[in-house]
Amino acid sequence: MFTLPLGDHAQLRPLEPWQAPEFLAHIDRARASVDPWIPWATYSTDLDSATATLKRYADRLATDTGGIYGIWLDGTLVGGVMFPRFDSASGVCEIGCWLESAGEGRGLVAQACRSLIGWAFQERGMSRVEWWAAAGNTRSIDVARRLGMTRDGVLRQHSAYRGVRHDIEVWSLLSEEWAPLGEVPVSGVQAELDRLMGVFVGAFTNTGDRRPDLGVIRDVFIPQGRIIANVGNEPVIYDLDAFIEPRQKMLTDGTLTEFSEWEVAERTEIFGSIAHRFSEYRKSGFHNGKWFEGSGHKTTQFLRTPSGWKMSSLAWDDAPATVAE
Repeated sequence: MFTLPLGDHAQLRPLEPWQAPEFLAHIDRARASVDPWIPWATYSTDLDSATATLKRYADRLATDTGGIYGIWLDGTLVGGVMFPRFDSASGVCEIGCWLESAGEGRGLVAQACRSLIGWAFQERGMSRVEWWAAAGNTRSIDVARRLGMTRDGVLRQHSAYRGVRHDIEVWSLLSEEWAPLGEVPVSGVQAELDRLMGVFVGAFTNTGDRRPDLGVIRDVFIPQGRIIANVGNEPVIYDLDAFIEPRQKMLTDGTLTEFSEWEVAERTEIFGSIAHRFSEYRKSGFHNGKWFEGSGHKTTQFLRTPSGWKMSSLAWDDAPATVAE
């Protein structure tokens, strides 16, 4: 049985039928957040049904049509990733994930998904990896964005849950678009830097019912942190308060709606107690009622402090945005 490290205290490994008691206990803890989005969670309510769920995936693994893998944190099952569909003949597969609250904020799902995607492309020669998410599942959609996927479209009223039909968003990543992490080791430090960047980027999201909370930026930065915009080759330098306050207003007064920003590629270098990250990102939303899409680059510096890793400075450069007429 393989085991892949996801940082210093987490592991990715196969989830098999003999682990059904542990799986059921985990699903019971996660049910409130997982049940609306993962169909098999609805039906895994006792030991027999939990065993049946894992047996179905074991059968798919045996026929090379799917698979399921658990994420363990400090020895406790907290989530996992899966191939609901795997079609080697067509070169198309689907990947999915789930997580209980104890595993959140560590970048575990993104790392585990990257492992499966890399294997599908590099070892199995797949051409396309798909990600299907209910339109209201903003966390799942955020992961698709972080993985660099493209939103292909919406299957209207595709799936039913407790008598209500839901739209399904379809995202995808093609083999030629895949950018593996390369030389950067998956480590506890890398996972923590991933988490800090995820908190920073996620603070701006106001899609669906999510309310942006730019105050969390103070939690990921040192108090003396600086954020710098390169506007027309003229740097505009903000302290944290000067950066946060006008953007919180724009994201809550109707100026920017259905806005989100996500990292699509990154290169991180760690040197003892300092680190640097170069990121490519995309963003989209409505600005004063007009849809726009944009992209750009960030350079971020990190310091290890007595209270843990923190951002010390961030600078960004936007490419010209595309605005719908």
